[in-house]
Amino acid sequence: MLRLEKVDAYYKELQALWSISLTVNEGEIVALIGPNGAGKTTTLRIISGLHKPASGEISFMNQSISKLPSNRIVELGLSHVPETGKIFTAMSVYENLELGAFMKKARKGKNQSLERVFEIFPRLAERKDQSAGTLSGGERQMLAIGRALMSEPRMLMLDEPSFGLAPILVEHMFETIARINEQGVSILLVEQNVQAALELAHRAYLLENGRIVGEGNGKQLLSFESVRSAYLG
Repeated sequence: MLRLEKVDAYYKELQALWSISLTVNEGEIVALIGPNGAGKTTTLRIISGLHKPASGEISFMNQSISKLPSNRIVELGLSHVPETGKIFTAMSVYENLELGAFMKKARKGKNQSLERVFEIFPRLAERKDQSAGTLSGGERQMLAIGRALMSEPRMLMLDEPSFGLAPILVEHMFETIARINEQGVSILLVEQNVQAALELAHRAYLLENGRIVGEGNGKQLLSFESVRSAYLG
């Protein structure tokens, strides 16, 4: 479904990604883990068109997206929820969700998508007329994911969805991600909560210093000494 082949990326003179190759198959949850500064967020930005690769190939649904603008990538069914959500705080919850259905295809199914989002996140239904700027951190993350779902994505990329959440909300967030996946949405997950991410994901990649240094299922990556010592103690 999604394929990166030998992708390099730079920020001015600094190389951030070194020959990155990874795949996400239809119906999968794939986790991308690694320390801060490893290049995880850059990888998502490269895929979603927010940052252009210097070399290599990125394809989604057998179509090259390496040179496509972000809006075209969203139209193909690939949505990106950045770290900390990035919602429009001056707008209401409902208005934020409406923006997620800006594409012609998504506008046709806006009401059904809205019902689906409110079913997954009942808290948003309770606060639909409330200013998004008054939401808690957990509610803002719900809104950001809900807005992405309004575009009717085939795949969702989530960057640190549990960041800053209370432990009880973290557990609920991972349950929600599993539920979204069960509804047919493939997921590429960047997450610092490595234990939870590897328990949830079907497969995972370990990224260090801009390079993929390990891949496999959750149990395989948990057996890596570098993963155990760095994240699990």
